[in-house]
Amino acid sequence: MKKTIRDIDWNGKRALVRCDFNVPLNDEGLITDDTRIKAALPTIQYLSEQGAKVILMSHLGRPKGEPKDEFSLAPVAVRLSDLLDMPIMFAASDDVVDEGVVDAVEKLEPGDIALLENLRFRKEEEKNDPDFSKALAGLGDVFVQEAFGTAHRAHASTAGVADYIPAVSGFLIEKEVKFLGDAVSNPERPFVAIMGGAKVSDKILVIENLLEKVDSLIIGGGMMFTFYKAMGLEIGKSILDEEHVEVAAGLIKKAEEKGVNLLLPVDTVCASEFSNDAEKKTVDREEIPADMMGMDIGPKSIELFTSAIKEAKTVVWNGPMGVFEMPSFAEGTKAVAKALAESDCVSVIGGGDSAAAVEQFGFADKVTHISTGGGASLEFLEGKTLPGIAVIQDI
Repeated sequence: MKKTIRDIDWNGKRALVRCDFNVPLNDEGLITDDTRIKAALPTIQYLSEQGAKVILMSHLGRPKGEPKDEFSLAPVAVRLSDLLDMPIMFAASDDVVDEGVVDAVEKLEPGDIALLENLRFRKEEEKNDPDFSKALAGLGDVFVQEAFGTAHRAHASTAGVADYIPAVSGFLIEKEVKFLGDAVSNPERPFVAIMGGAKVSDKILVIENLLEKVDSLIIGGGMMFTFYKAMGLEIGKSILDEEHVEVAAGLIKKAEEKGVNLLLPVDTVCASEFSNDAEKKTVDREEIPADMMGMDIGPKSIELFTSAIKEAKTVVWNGPMGVFEMPSFAEGTKAVAKALAESDCVSVIGGGDSAAAVEQFGFADKVTHISTGGGASLEFLEGKTLPGIAVIQDI
């Protein structure tokens, strides 16, 4: 068990909070999706109400270690102020931490909230430079880890600061560790994992780890064609992760040896070209035309997969079933999202495209947990120790 913000008496203490405010901005510098900001609000509000002086920090985009106006966190400070209905002190320093910032933080009263400038304006951030870590840590009494999306990176603000001040988790990290951790380490069974996406190479370690734990493993998305190839099937012009055909064959064999029910699509929706308006037809997996490409799972596969989901008590899903961004090829992904929404299982969506799909199809409030970190959730599912989680103190 990791310590959380509930384990600290915050009255008068300075809470240095690593958030994930890496939000999309349009050409006018306006935030187009504030989901990540809203996700951190319960922790920020709790700390403020408990009398902490709250110092927030985050990165935004890829400024590559130098100040760039288009990556300033100023718009985030404005949005935070609107959402919290209180002033936010924005520490607008290109150095992130300097004498002016230190003075401003010292003047904070209990309950006040400040936001530092983009951490990645300093190249020392991604290098986990000890001097920069120490400078950041000097602004706080306790480090609060609330950025799961960067918890798999050992940066100054995600791991380095914990060398100088004690670390606890915020509510968001607590939830991520609970649901992802319980799903992988202590699932209620049957435990089903659904893996989608384009490349086998992106998911090899996850699949290998999950084959040790799951009762059923569903494979969909572009990588299903690499598995088809490993089974000796023709795949037409479908995407192929050629270097990993043998790996796919090995995973099929390992599933057999472990007694895991490996479910691969039995039919596929094919298209004449990679376009929403392309000619399309649905065929069994043995009959993919030489001049067409697979773009989605077919209705028989949907029935097979939804049946497995209905019987499951725990489901982890990472990666879409097809090219869901195109309405013509979104049915498979939508059907899986719908099946999870209608199930009474513990459903954990592993960030990235799967999270986007669940949001897009209107099922976000009907699943148990949507992870806020695509890369981090994948590494968690691989069984890796995440640096940003490891630094949080144990109870």
